[in-house]
Amino acid sequence: MSQPLTDRPAFTFRQGTAPLLVSMPHVGTYAPPAIAARWTDDARHVPDTDWHLERLYDFVVGMGASVLVATHSRYVADLNRPPDGSSLYPGQSVTGLCPVDTFDDTPVYRDAADVPGDAEVAARRAQVWQPYHDQLARELARLRAEHGVVLLWDAHSIRSVLPRFFEGKLPDLNLGTGKGISCDPAVAEAVYAAAREGEAMGYTSVLNGRFTGGYITRHYGKPEQGIHAIQLEMTQSSYMQEALPFDYLPATAARVQPLLHRMVKTALDGVLRLRDGG
Repeated sequence: MSQPLTDRPAFTFRQGTAPLLVSMPHVGTYAPPAIAARWTDDARHVPDTDWHLERLYDFVVGMGASVLVATHSRYVADLNRPPDGSSLYPGQSVTGLCPVDTFDDTPVYRDAADVPGDAEVAARRAQVWQPYHDQLARELARLRAEHGVVLLWDAHSIRSVLPRFFEGKLPDLNLGTGKGISCDPAVAEAVYAAAREGEAMGYTSVLNGRFTGGYITRHYGKPEQGIHAIQLEMTQSSYMQEALPFDYLPATAARVQPLLHRMVKTALDGVLRLRDGG
């Protein structure tokens, strides 16, 4: 496919001043009309979106963070999957680079003829996936050059009950560091301790549980080079309505935001202490 398949940029970006980059690869809802026309009615509601994270994390702007936000739905191209579409969790149910099924295990496309072939997948990778990752890599390099270290916080959310992927209800705060490879262990443990402070308010948490970090966390996190990456997959019930119309719940979100703020600040402070030999 030589012609553009989309008429919109793959991301929006706000450059900050602190050694902190917040990535939101699954908040996008846009699909080019020619692609969306092939989707089922359910898929057009893009139910597997990480809804409202820009609003939930609005405090990071005051922290001086750079913020990278996807514009396109993960059904167009999943920015947190490897470019070759390989599984991040071998042996477990997963969705791919250009998903053909939803989290509820229902079809994205109306029929088999609508599923993208190799050429279309390559075009989506080139026009949606690659620009996001180019910008992510550029900003990490800039921040590391300026500050000596950088924290990459990969922000996600998911419905709290999804039998396809896990049994029962998911913990509210799922921290992932690629099982310890993407972030200094002391920083990760400090963030996990901050998360556990939410237990008094009813928020459960885990480090490297069911969600240990996707492609972004695992690929870019290089603590030995001063790049520390943490993924947070949080339950949507912690801040929003999990069913249509997927509304943001301001009062519910306001309860968890101070805890999120504390976790991100703990991570950033820990990375800066490592740089300064503290």
